[in-house]
Amino acid sequence: MQIDLQVRKTRMSETSVLVAKVATMLEMQNEMNSRVDINWIDKNREWYRAIWIECAELMDHFGHWKWWKHSSTDLPQVVLEIVDIWHFGLSLKLTQSKNSSNLAEEIASDWNSQVDDFEFLDGVEKIALDALHNKEFNAALVRELLLKCGADFNTLYRNYVGKNVLNLFRQENGYKDGTYKKIWNGEEDNEVLARLMLDMNSDSDSFVTEVHKILELNYPSTG
Repeated sequence: MQIDLQVRKTRMSETSVLVAKVATMLEMQNEMNSRVDINWIDKNREWYRAIWIECAELMDHFGHWKWWKHSSTDLPQVVLEIVDIWHFGLSLKLTQSKNSSNLAEEIASDWNSQVDDFEFLDGVEKIALDALHNKEFNAALVRELLLKCGADFNTLYRNYVGKNVLNLFRQENGYKDGTYKKIWNGEEDNEVLARLMLDMNSDSDSFVTEVHKILELNYPSTG
């Protein structure tokens, strides 16, 4: 009985961490979208369309579907494409939610829900079809795609936070008016970010702030 109780406590703790991290991502997504357009939620934009288009890009990076030519899987890029889909999925969820305070719990529950097993490319098509036919986003399908890449929720969270902070940093430094430097001393900013984050602790309460700070410290000066 004591063992069962400990298992339940562990599961409750894991769920609480999951919900808290989803809530952080939702806040960050809203902040990023608001930076581009303060009234973004009221615009009712076609986030579902962005999802299925990203699915096509994901399939290209995964490869193995063009039977007429050789292709291989670019695994790091596959994970980044899944993270991009997650960005758009969160945006869609935020526009559809009638109770934003419960949204993190809803997404966490969806993440843990069961789905039938599938081949990777079939799973990508399931996400695209759900977006096209139902204008919906299924977090459990994203979980399964990541698992097939040897990744998990922590991988998603780490990469999401990094990319979101980078997107915000770009906006703060002239991305919209064309003055932002995307190449940092011969290296693209995405690559710089990935390298800088290698030794960072994504479970730290100050992770978001630390990522932003390290980008500021490494951004090439205008001089």
